[in-house]
Amino acid sequence: MLGLIPGLPRVVLDPELVFLFFLPPLLYPAALFTSWRDFRANLRPIFLLAVGLVLFTIVSVGFLAHYFVEDFPLAAGFVLGAIISPPDAIAAMAIASRLGLPRRIITILEGESLVNDATALVALRFAVASAATGTFSLSHASGQFLYVSLGGVLLGLAVGYITFRIQKPIDDPPIEITLSLLTPFVSYLSAEQFGVSGVLAVVSTGLYHGWRIPEFTTSRTRLQAAPVWEMVEFLLNGFIFLLIGLQVPEILRHLAHRSLPQLFWYAFLISVAVIVLRIIWVFPATYLPRLIFRKMCARDPYPNWRHVTIVAWTGMRGVVSLAAALALPEKFPGRDLILFLTFTVILATLVIQGLSLPSIIRALGIKDDRATAREEREARLRANQAAVARLEEIARSTQNSPEALLHMRAEYEDRIKQLQNSDEETDDLGHGLYSASYEALARDTLKVERSTILQLRNEEIINDEVLRRIQKDIDLAEARLRRHRD
Repeated sequence: MLGLIPGLPRVVLDPELVFLFFLPPLLYPAALFTSWRDFRANLRPIFLLAVGLVLFTIVSVGFLAHYFVEDFPLAAGFVLGAIISPPDAIAAMAIASRLGLPRRIITILEGESLVNDATALVALRFAVASAATGTFSLSHASGQFLYVSLGGVLLGLAVGYITFRIQKPIDDPPIEITLSLLTPFVSYLSAEQFGVSGVLAVVSTGLYHGWRIPEFTTSRTRLQAAPVWEMVEFLLNGFIFLLIGLQVPEILRHLAHRSLPQLFWYAFLISVAVIVLRIIWVFPATYLPRLIFRKMCARDPYPNWRHVTIVAWTGMRGVVSLAAALALPEKFPGRDLILFLTFTVILATLVIQGLSLPSIIRALGIKDDRATAREEREARLRANQAAVARLEEIARSTQNSPEALLHMRAEYEDRIKQLQNSDEETDDLGHGLYSASYEALARDTLKVERSTILQLRNEEIINDEVLRRIQKDIDLAEARLRRHRD
């Protein structure tokens, strides 16, 4: 809407700056918070989607656009296909976290969104080069693809290891957070300097750090870093949509030689194509390998068709496609139409697939398999039992206050008792450190504490510094309470 305001200045973006300032800080946290264990366990379906489906979409969209869109070169069609081929799982994950999906579906969607960006953007590089030179060699492109991909992964792991060694001895949250913000740019720029994939380098660095960071960061750093990265992601996602909005009038002006019905037809055709192509790919890619390779079926039985349907329908496009479209050179043939189609595909998939996904999940009767909750309960139980054992060692070997030891032991034993008595029927399984009734009482008492100190401040019995100190402790206590349901 902002772009429709008359008199706004024309925004011109440097393509290199778009990739540099938007992609690394968006890809890095996505990799950072990905479970490496779950990612590795689902490599086959992830790569079938992130590599196979992306290449299938690029080729199919390329030929469709070249055939149906007037004066649209085949090379430009492949560029369009590369830009709109990678789904963005941000909206899907938001829905999944609210409605609850089996963990494997979430892992596959997250893993796909992590790797498919790299596949699409590496393919985009070759498509743009082909459009510029007018030549394309499959053997040369395949060799370069392998070099760029493997080189990006190896360099990303190297950067991850080096930055890990640098950050490990540091115990200062502002410095550590600053280094974490700089890390994806270091990885991306290093990869670009060596001519390998900067996207895969950033993803590899993020996965490496996601595995090692819990070992060397302090609680202070983790508590402060998480909201910083959330804010960075939120601002960048909003800013890039703002930029494309500011360019809409200029794009439409350059497309004035095409009629509005014609543009809407192109937008409808490409939007429907990316939705249908995903469905066409997902079902055969899921079931055919199991029909051909019987041993695979023994290791990984046929998944429920309802689960496959959710994966096939969850294909919303997002910010990575926008960034890739904005990064096209100004003089690239068909750039304005590519930008227009990219924007309409994102809008169509977000509206059609995004808004319908909750209803489809409910209609199919898909629910959380609670695998994560069960693991969380078991981990909490073992951690609390280990803490009790440590308290017993301390009681035997030191002269600590018996009252303090007794109080702490009672707290841990109460947690263990609640965890042992929790079950799926009561909906308490692994949902938090405390039972639902305990949480309700704790929230009520914390609310009274907060209102009391505010009243003391308002009556000028305490000053604002004292208020903030106590309020911080109350906020941290409240943050420990886990909600059971929306």
